[in-house]
Amino acid sequence: MTARIRFLSGIIILVALLMIVRLYFVQIVHGDSFVSEAERQNVNENTISYNRGEIYFENKDGDSIPAAISRSGFTVAINPQIIKDPELIYNSLSQIIVLDKEDFFSKISNKSRTYEKLAEHLNSETMEKIKELNFVGVTISKDKWRFYPGGKLAANTIGFVAFNGDELAGRYGLERYYEDILKIDPSKAYNNFFAEFFSTVKESMSDYPQEEGSIVTSIEPSAQLFLENELKATREKWGSDEAGGIIMDPKTGEIVAMAWSPSFDLNNFKDSSVRLFNNPLVESRYEMGSIIKAITMAIGLDSGAVNSNSTYYDTGCAVLNNKRFCNYDGVARGTTPMQQVLSQSLNLGVAHIAQKVGGEKFVEYMKNFGVGTETGIDLPNEGIGLISNLDSKREIEIATASYGQGVAFTPVATVRALAALANGGTLVTPHLVKKIEYQNGLYKKMSFAPGKQVIKKETSEEISRMLVEVVDKALRGGNGKIPGYSVAAKTGTAQMTEEGHAGYVEGKYLHSFFGYFPAYDPKFLVFMLHTHPKGVRYASETLTDPFLNIAKFLINYYQIPPDRPEDVAL
Repeated sequence: MTARIRFLSGIIILVALLMIVRLYFVQIVHGDSFVSEAERQNVNENTISYNRGEIYFENKDGDSIPAAISRSGFTVAINPQIIKDPELIYNSLSQIIVLDKEDFFSKISNKSRTYEKLAEHLNSETMEKIKELNFVGVTISKDKWRFYPGGKLAANTIGFVAFNGDELAGRYGLERYYEDILKIDPSKAYNNFFAEFFSTVKESMSDYPQEEGSIVTSIEPSAQLFLENELKATREKWGSDEAGGIIMDPKTGEIVAMAWSPSFDLNNFKDSSVRLFNNPLVESRYEMGSIIKAITMAIGLDSGAVNSNSTYYDTGCAVLNNKRFCNYDGVARGTTPMQQVLSQSLNLGVAHIAQKVGGEKFVEYMKNFGVGTETGIDLPNEGIGLISNLDSKREIEIATASYGQGVAFTPVATVRALAALANGGTLVTPHLVKKIEYQNGLYKKMSFAPGKQVIKKETSEEISRMLVEVVDKALRGGNGKIPGYSVAAKTGTAQMTEEGHAGYVEGKYLHSFFGYFPAYDPKFLVFMLHTHPKGVRYASETLTDPFLNIAKFLINYYQIPPDRPEDVAL
C-alpha cells in the first residue's frame, strides 16, 4: 500500500514538474512569439497595438502636468471590395463624421484594396452611432495614439512618437532618448503566476534588467511658455531667422525651460518641415561672441595672470600672425582696467588676458570648461564643440577664441560652462528628467555626481561681482538694473558664416545674452540667442528687454526674495 502511494505521489510530482517546465517554455522562452501571433489574429490592420509611459512637466509646486500621454479611441475604415451602395454609406457616415466626398469615392473605387481608413481618434459616442448603421464593409477597430496636451509647448524637447517603416517609437527629444523606459512591452499584460515567477528569475539572471514606466521632467510649464513667447516676440520684432533659450538652475543643472523658435505642433507634426524637429540648442554649434569674454576673464583671474585691479594698454587694433583684429569700434582707449574689458566688451582686452595666461594654459582652461565635449544632457544627437583652432600654435587663433570667434560651441555646452561662473566653479550635468516612475510602483530620483572644479570658488565670486557691475553701470548706462536684486550678465555679438560663402558674411550676426540672479546665490541662469536680426548690430539692443522680462517673471513667479534690501523691490 505504501509503495503504491509513493508511486502515485511520484507520478503527480513528475506531471506537475512537466507542466511547470511546459509553462516556462510557452510563456517565457516562446512567450513573445505567441503573443505576436495572437495579436496578428485579433488586431485589425489599423489598430496601433502599443502602450507607452507618460511624460510629465512639473510645476513650481511639485505637481505633475501631462506633457505626453496615450489616448484610446476608435478608427472607422471600409473594404472597397464588398461595399454595394457607396452613395448610401457616404450619405450616412457624413452625417456622423466629417468626410471629404472626393477622397471617400477615390478610396471606395480602389477595388484592389481591402482596407481604407476613413477617420480615426473617434470617441465612444461616435463609434456607437456608426455601429448602429450595421453596414457591411464598414469596420470599426480600437485605436491608440500619442497625445500632447501642450501642443507646441516644449516641442523640440519632448519629441514625438512616429513610424519608421513598421516600427513605432520615439523619434526625437525625450521620446527618443528615454525610449527604453517609455516603451512598455504589451506582452507583460499576459503574465500569470508562472510567468511572473520565471520573469523574476530571468531578470535576476540579467546584468541589466530593464524597467519601464513614465518620466517626470524639470520643465516648468509656465516658465516654458513665457520663454517661448519672448523668443517669438524677439523674432517678430527683429526679423531673426531663429531664436533659442535655456533657463537652468546653475547649481544642479536642472533645466526649467528650453525652447527654440520656430517650432511645431506635436499633435500635427506631419504638417511641419522635418528641419523643425531637431533641437539646435543641443545639436548645433555657434560662434558665441562676447559672452565668452566672461569665461576668458575668469581664466585670467583664476590663473593669477590678472586681477580686477590690473590694467593693459588698449590700441584699438592689433596684429598677430599678420592678421589684424580690433575692438568692436576700433577705438583706442589707452590704459584700461579689467572691469572695462567686460563693461565695454573689448576684444583687445581679453586677447591681452589670453596672452598673459599663455596659450597652452589658456587652452587647458577652455577645455576644462567642457566646451569641446558632450555635456551628458538627456537628449539625443548632442553635438560636440568645434575647437580645433584652440590646438593651433598661432597666437591669432587664441586671441579670437578669447572673444568667442573661430571656435563654435553648442548652446547647452555654453550654458554649462557659464554656470560654473555662477555656482562656485563646478561643471554641472544639464538634465531634463527629475524622476522615473516605474510600472512596478517604484521610482528613481535622478542624481548626478559632483562635477569637475574648473575655477576656484573665490574666482566665481569675483567674476560674478564684475558681471554685476556690467549690469549696474554699463547695461543701458545703468538702467538695466532690477531694483532689489543683484544680476550678473553679459551680452555677445558674433559674426556669422554662411554655407557656400568664404569667411564671415557682412551684416550677418548672432546675438547672445546670459545672466544669473541673485548673483551671489543664483536660482536661475538664463541664456538666449537669435540669428541674423535685421537692421540692428548689437545684442544689447535686441536681447536686453527679453532677458529682463524673463528675469522679472521668474523673480515674481518663484517669489525670490531680494538680496539687496537697500534697493527698492519690484
